[in-house]
This record gives sequence, C-alpha cells and structure tokens, in this order.
Amino acid sequence: MTTLVLVRHAKSDWGSPSLDDHDRPLNARGMRDAPAQARRLAAALEASDVRLDVLLSSTALRARTTAAFFGAALGLEPELDPDLYGAPASRLLAAAAERGVDAVMVVAHDPGMTVLAERLSSGAIGHMPTCAVATFRWESSDWDVATAVDPDAWSFDAPGHGG
Repeated sequence: MTTLVLVRHAKSDWGSPSLDDHDRPLNARGMRDAPAQARRLAAALEASDVRLDVLLSSTALRARTTAAFFGAALGLEPELDPDLYGAPASRLLAAAAERGVDAVMVVAHDPGMTVLAERLSSGAIGHMPTCAVATFRWESSDWDVATAVDPDAWSFDAPGHGG
C-alpha cells in the first residue's frame, strides 16, 4: 500500500513587513492548531495501522515548525527539502515518490497543496486551509502507479472541520 499525507503549514504570522516570507513564524492559532492536528493524525494512522516512513518539509520556518509538531506526534524527524518551498503540485508529488518508501508526509504551501489535494480527490477537496491534513492511499505499493491513477481511498481533516 502507498500512502501520501499532505499537510499545509499552520497559520503564520504576517506581523513584520520587513520579515522575509521564508522566515515567517507560526502565529498563536498556528501554534495551537499544529499540535492538535498532529495528535489527530497520529490517532487516525494508528487506528488504520499505517506507519509513515518519511516526513518531508519545506525549509520555510512556518512549515518546519508545523513539521516538528507532526514529527513529535509520529516519532519522525522531519527531512527538510528546499524544493518544497513554493513548489507546484507536480513537484510535491514527485518529492514523495522519489523517497522510494511506502508512506510519506509532505508539509508545504499553497497553491501547490490545494492543487494536488484537489487533483487526488477528484475535486472534492476544494481548498487546503492552513493546517489541513489530506491522506491518500493506493492499494499498490508502486509510486509509479500511485502517481498515475486516482487513490483507492482518501480522507480530509482541518482545524474546526471535526475529522
């Protein structure tokens, strides 16, 4: 089975106009949502007997911080990938597939996250709000198959969504 978990970074702070976009931290809501969503995902994965192999994250501070919360809940050390910052959907999917393992989480940014989630859900996920989690599963253990066909199952969760 192949599993792809997409996580859009938690809500960031737009406070200082002089701060580079790459260096924006999470705001109070993001610091609250990220650990809560991480715990919910960990429980959902445990219930479905799925163990993630790799946690990939954009190098942007808001993504790295979000990934750290998920990594702590899942027992994974985030792997930073500078190509995920501002990446299009095709790059996000390719980064997961290139790892050569069965189950990958990607923490990154919009618009790429929404475009990929929308594509993989056949349009059912219209938008990935901050700290949203979309999980896609294919019965095949071959990423070439997973990147070419619709997933066999998927789920979506976002703060305030209720699971």
